[in-house]
Amino acid sequence: MLPPDFDFAQAVAIGLLLVCWFSYSRILRTFARGSLNAQLTVARLHWMTALTQRETKPFDAILLGHIINSIAFFGSATLIVLAGLITAFAGLKTLYATVADLHFIAPASLELFALQLTFLAFILALCFFSFTYALRKLIYVITLTGALPDKQDNRPEHDVMIVAVTDVLSEATKTFNFGIRGYYYAISAIFLFVSPYVCIAATVIATTVLFYRQLATPTARAIQCYVDAANATDP
Repeated sequence: MLPPDFDFAQAVAIGLLLVCWFSYSRILRTFARGSLNAQLTVARLHWMTALTQRETKPFDAILLGHIINSIAFFGSATLIVLAGLITAFAGLKTLYATVADLHFIAPASLELFALQLTFLAFILALCFFSFTYALRKLIYVITLTGALPDKQDNRPEHDVMIVAVTDVLSEATKTFNFGIRGYYYAISAIFLFVSPYVCIAATVIATTVLFYRQLATPTARAIQCYVDAANATDP
């Protein structure tokens, strides 16, 4: 049962946050060229193709290892923060009394405060699951990459296997990026404690920043130039 002071504005703030987070990639595909991760599939395809043409592959192993370490770091950090939030429920009344004394925190019942804290923990839990799933997908990538036949072997299934490895690597990166975006929306969720309207504004700002970074930054333009050049060289 929802707290008695859970109003329409609270519901809109939570709903808007979830919609923006979960529909982000779909909006990019609909109104733009898609996410940078989707565009970089071309680069990953070239990477996997080049990998099968090298006599030694320590460079590729280092790159994959770096990606795995980065995801593992985010997973560990998220787990620590999530554990802290869950521990806070043990002293919920004390925490509520402390936070309620802050003048910029909106008045709320203990039940609503617990619900807002639970929602924040829910976001971080989804981030953690995203990071662990991305890590699992990268383990698949390692296995598939290690089994890729060299180009000079002239195996008929060579190109199909390269595309398959590229797809799994792209999916792993997509899952990882979903978790990273969750951090942006976790910050927006913190503003629920201030006001649902501030949370809505923070959600809009976070989404705008994400779209800007995907579409209008020098990095995004450089990646687009790379992808265009790579597509132009493909037969």
